[in-house]
Amino acid sequence: MGEFRLLTLNSLSAKGLSRLPAGYTHASDETRPDAILVRSADMHTMDIPASVLAVGRAGAGTNNIPVAKLSERGVPVFNAPGANANAVKELVLTGMLMAARNVVPAVRFVEGLTESGAALDKRVEDGKKHFVGAELPHHTLGVIGLGRIGALVADTGIKLGMKVVGYDPEITVDAAWSLPSQVRKAHSVEELIRASDFISLHVPQVPATKHLINEARLGMAKRNAVLLNFSREAIVDVSAVLAALESGHLRAYVCDFPEERFRGHPKVVALPHLGASTHEAEENCAIMVVDQVRDYLEHGNIRNAVNFPDVVMPRESPFRVGIANSNVPNMLGQISTAMAQAGLNIHNMLNKSRGDMAYTLVDVDSAVSDEVIAGLRGIGGVLSVRSLPA
Repeated sequence: MGEFRLLTLNSLSAKGLSRLPAGYTHASDETRPDAILVRSADMHTMDIPASVLAVGRAGAGTNNIPVAKLSERGVPVFNAPGANANAVKELVLTGMLMAARNVVPAVRFVEGLTESGAALDKRVEDGKKHFVGAELPHHTLGVIGLGRIGALVADTGIKLGMKVVGYDPEITVDAAWSLPSQVRKAHSVEELIRASDFISLHVPQVPATKHLINEARLGMAKRNAVLLNFSREAIVDVSAVLAALESGHLRAYVCDFPEERFRGHPKVVALPHLGASTHEAEENCAIMVVDQVRDYLEHGNIRNAVNFPDVVMPRESPFRVGIANSNVPNMLGQISTAMAQAGLNIHNMLNKSRGDMAYTLVDVDSAVSDEVIAGLRGIGGVLSVRSLPA
């Protein structure tokens, strides 16, 4: 199994860390870690030690991690997709209900009451007409992004009697299978926005999604539509949202990302990044990412790395080699030739690629010498090589 040292940049759930067996150590001041476990700490300015073999993010988003830089070193970055999905779904539902029933403005009104007795009763009766809301059934919920969270939000909308329309050009087969059949497919963001009373965002923050919701698209919204953003702040152009609230194209903006321009705004509900802030979600994320990092350190298997393909191969030999390389021609041939020249018999091999990255697991029938490992590292395009004895 081996001994491995982990650097923890944030406190992680004890239930997650309890998955580490004897031989593992973890500390917040480890100087030569084999892996890093992180939640929200910003790693972009960090001097990441050369000893690091893997990074595990106890959550879904990885924009706080220099993924491209780690990819160049052949280091996988694991995340925990779906582990916090139920927590985020419940908060989205909370946001929809708050917006539909004008809960936050109503609470602010009550907090400002100074009367008492009959005067208070009269003020309440006179004031409540300003907070008349709407019920969710028969309204249309538009869900942009139909991964684990988006699918749960869509399912919840249907169970509440809403019409649901979804858009996701990158939807996976597994995600498509998990969607309720009642979800109507939109062919563009614009089509979805035009059709929706409530618009919920569930896409990752990547260059292509920056300001996905902008002035032009908000101009297509139904008057008095509600926009919910529990995904990432930069997906929305805040200036355009504020203008749409002023013009009436949006009735409310509910998000998980406070900023200065929202202070005191009567049509904005901004929460302090509570999406995954439940005990259950924190435990689920920590357990999932610890298990994945451990499987990689011990066996070289990769599940849910944002920069590597999924490669999982049952061990059929006590001697295994894991190789990360650029996705270029004849790499497998060079690996096989180097092993054959060293007298190693390949028992089993699995190779997969994802974009510019490829990863190979090789089980051989005898121990792999340091000289062979060095030879494999010398092949052009190879990024990292690990020997994984049982």
